[in-house]
Amino acid sequence: MTKTALITGASRGLGLELARALAADGWRLVLTARGAEALDPVAAELGALALAGDVADPAHRERLAHAVQDGLDLLVNNASGLGPMPPLADYPLDELRELFQVNTLAPLALIQAALPSLRSGGGTIVNVSSDAAVEAYPGWGGYGATKAALEQLSNVLAAEEPDVTVWWVDPGEMNTAMLAAAVGPQEAGAAPGPEKAAAALLRLIEERPASGRVGVR
Repeated sequence: MTKTALITGASRGLGLELARALAADGWRLVLTARGAEALDPVAAELGALALAGDVADPAHRERLAHAVQDGLDLLVNNASGLGPMPPLADYPLDELRELFQVNTLAPLALIQAALPSLRSGGGTIVNVSSDAAVEAYPGWGGYGATKAALEQLSNVLAAEEPDVTVWWVDPGEMNTAMLAAAVGPQEAGAAPGPEKAAAALLRLIEERPASGRVGVR
């Protein structure tokens, strides 16, 4: 029986590489990212359904939930923003609110919308986190706070939803556009590509351990 996955932030980086790995394994894919220009070629390559839009938009989340209402085996909350990187003493609070909206509240809202489909088949949720959620890196306070909140939401969700597997995943440092924006392309280029973390995630999905925080470096 074909399994269905919904992946956010699927047009590049880890989302793209995980979509490729799942497609090669025979999964049906529903993919979303903000820009149709980048997303549509990925969907065409993988034979997936592309629904471009912002996961922070309630109407878009409703479209995504409708697309998987007949059954969802895997939800991957991968989309996130980096935000500015000043010291917390100077962090603009309006931008921090927006970052929480994208990195924390939108994933929870999508989970809420997709839970009926996930519950019916004993599905899995993967919330992509970061070591910035648990380590004190100067400049990473805003981003790290949003991921720390996402991790605790995941932790509680796992306790509240025993029929759904929930993993909050630290993929480690990856050579992605987000990392390059944070540390510069030269330093980012020294990190492994996201395909390594995607392969580890695929193994995790196949082995299906109990809910919890997982490093897939």
